Amino acid sequence: MSLNENKTGAEFNPASDAVLEDALRNFRQSVHAWSDAAYVRPRGAVRVAVRHGWRLAVGWALGCVLAAGSVSGAVYERHHRQVLAAQAREAQQQKALQLAEQQRAQVTDADLLATVDSDISRTVPAAMEPLAQLMDESQSQ
Repeated sequence: MSLNENKTGAEFNPASDAVLEDALRNFRQSVHAWSDAAYVRPRGAVRVAVRHGWRLAVGWALGCVLAAGSVSGAVYERHHRQVLAAQAREAQQQKALQLAEQQRAQVTDADLLATVDSDISRTVPAAMEPLAQLMDESQSQ
């Protein structure tokens, strides 16, 4: 196979080879010129417009939820402590009332026993009662 034949067996025309080489040379020169121009030109900072508005909105929403949760937790804890304090005061008042009632019952029982004891008991026997009355009259005079 000769250099002027391609794989299909057709021969190249030397004039078409010159045209092809000229076209490839022009293409190569234009690519090199374009590359040189691309590397030489001044480049500015390119700001890419990326929209993250939804991230900002989600961030604010989560922040608000966190703040509301903290505030409501604090309010609930304060209310719970107030309820416990009121229950403790109520229990203390009930205990004080029961203690006062027990003391009244003890005093009443003691007074009742003293009254019964004084009613039943006599300081002098029945046979000497007229003499005891005489003595009481003489002391009062």
